Amino acid sequence: MSHIFYIMGKSAGGKDHIYAALLKNEKLCGKVEPLVIYTTRPMRKGEQDGREYFFVDEEKLGRLWKDGRIIEERVYQTVDGAWYYFTADEGQIDLNRHSYLGIGTLESYRKLAKYFGEEVVIPLYIEVDDGIRLERALKREKKQEVPKYKEMCRRFLADCEDFSEEKIARAGIRRRFSNNGEIGDCIRECADYMESVDFGSV
Repeated sequence: MSHIFYIMGKSAGGKDHIYAALLKNEKLCGKVEPLVIYTTRPMRKGEQDGREYFFVDEEKLGRLWKDGRIIEERVYQTVDGAWYYFTADEGQIDLNRHSYLGIGTLESYRKLAKYFGEEVVIPLYIEVDDGIRLERALKREKKQEVPKYKEMCRRFLADCEDFSEEKIARAGIRRRFSNNGEIGDCIRECADYMESVDFGSV
């Protein structure tokens, strides 16, 4: 059986770095494909359409809803307006041929697990100390051509609610992967766990 391994955690926790490293990991190379989701937010410096996200407008989102192809959707009210993130089934997810690696929220994980089955969607929850996380978020934002510090702060505070201990427990997350130290250690732990699943049953 193939699986969808799903990375979750608060912002600035290193999820994107871990995601990219796992896709290149020697143990997993050729076994796991990226699960690319959609967003209506603007593309950031260094991003590429179809790699980090499929960057679309709200008109495209509306068409996918009309066609019944939306698996899950979430919206964030930002200082720049509403940004939608969603997973759609346009035939690009083929669990008969591949396992996948994706990134999302607790709520999107629950909806994916309902759509594909809890035995298929395997959570990888990345945990980082809030102080370390805030330092990383500020460092990352400073690199942007137009830093958006208000949005950074909004997202940081929102994560405290979105990833509360109560919600983590309700989602059935039992195992966590710490990224408080060297990120390579976290990557190796995730890769070993994914390999131990052996793309069969957990």
